[in-house]
Amino acid sequence: MVCPHVARVYITTVIEGVSQLFSIGIDMGSVGTKAVIYNGEMIDKIVIPTGWSPKNAGTEVFNALLKRNNIKKEQVKKIITTGYGRSSLDFADKAVTEITCHAKGAFFLNENIRTVLDIGGQDSKVIALDEAGNVSDFLMNDKCAAGTGRFLQVMATLLEMDVEDFSAINSTVKPQKISSMCTVFAESEIISLLANGVEKESLALGILDSIANRAVSMLKRVGIHSEIGFTGGVSKSKNLVTLIEEKTGLNLYSHPDSQIAGALGAAIIGWNKINLGYIE
Repeated sequence: MVCPHVARVYITTVIEGVSQLFSIGIDMGSVGTKAVIYNGEMIDKIVIPTGWSPKNAGTEVFNALLKRNNIKKEQVKKIITTGYGRSSLDFADKAVTEITCHAKGAFFLNENIRTVLDIGGQDSKVIALDEAGNVSDFLMNDKCAAGTGRFLQVMATLLEMDVEDFSAINSTVKPQKISSMCTVFAESEIISLLANGVEKESLALGILDSIANRAVSMLKRVGIHSEIGFTGGVSKSKNLVTLIEEKTGLNLYSHPDSQIAGALGAAIIGWNKINLGYIE
């Protein structure tokens, strides 16, 4: 396996000769479909709702990236897919697990991280990385929606709030403890608490606190190594980041592009295949 640092030096030297060649990574999640076009650096990115058809969403983001960057299909030499709908695109070159892609994308965004926390629409995962950014261990919760983006979305709808509103809540508000992480039971519990006059903001922070507790439990099981990278759409929640930092005593790194880390990693994997002749 080529060291990532060596790989980047090599890629930098060949960009001039192959600047019209590209790879595209497409992450088809249960909630959102993300895509990145890449040629040694990220050229463009796009995020749309997945909707009822991952295949249609994947095709849409692919065509959109080509159109708005004036790139022909022939110039895209590798198309790598990931996410739960990764096997649905018949024009893709390879489907790669989200574990590998999120690790690759997160490490590209910050080479200091050794642990990745990803909270997606349908699952949560913690990934341990070695010094070269390769996956050394991981833990995945995919048995239920507890602690995922879908869970947060359902709870926000119940509170008649947008998920984005959760980040705007003043941190001085005291979180209301939510005893159940099962979506069905938590829904019933929140309805009861609302009926008893508990404020929505307190419940919203309580929901984030329960997600943070679950995330920290997973982190401890895998082992927290140095800086933690936070990926997935939920990584945009400032209050959730703060809660996890308070519980771990460590900084949580959330890059502006953390939501598209999986698609970015997939695009990098494709680019490595074009230039270095290997694929993860």
